[in-house]
Amino acid sequence: MNQRLAIITLGVTDIERSKHFYMNGFGWNPILESKDTALYQMNGFVLSTWLKSELEQDIMQFGLNGSSVITLAHNVTSEQEVQPFIDHLVCYGGSILRNAAAPSHGGLRGYITDPDNHIWEIIWNPVLNIGDRDWVTYSSTSN
Repeated sequence: MNQRLAIITLGVTDIERSKHFYMNGFGWNPILESKDTALYQMNGFVLSTWLKSELEQDIMQFGLNGSSVITLAHNVTSEQEVQPFIDHLVCYGGSILRNAAAPSHGGLRGYITDPDNHIWEIIWNPVLNIGDRDWVTYSSTSN
């Protein structure tokens, strides 16, 4: 079986507020927008933000909660980019959970939430290389 991820969907409570964060904070442009969703083409998959009420209706499960049990990571190309990018995201509705710090396994990372409390790790790690088409690959040796 191929290791493939097609779409990650984040339930949001306000699509315009969410678009403000992702479009202005990350600088991403939607490939599709409607009154209740925005889709962003990523490096090999699509990130979807969808009104939580519509997502619940589609799944037929209501009162969904738990965005804090997973994290999404955004890799940057240098250590010097981590904290400034976290600070930049705050300007567009993000909330800092942890400022940039070096974990024991190497690299530099910090954590922020989007306006709907989805947790993003902003990270630079010498074994996670950003290559062709902005794909992140693991390498036991850094560039």
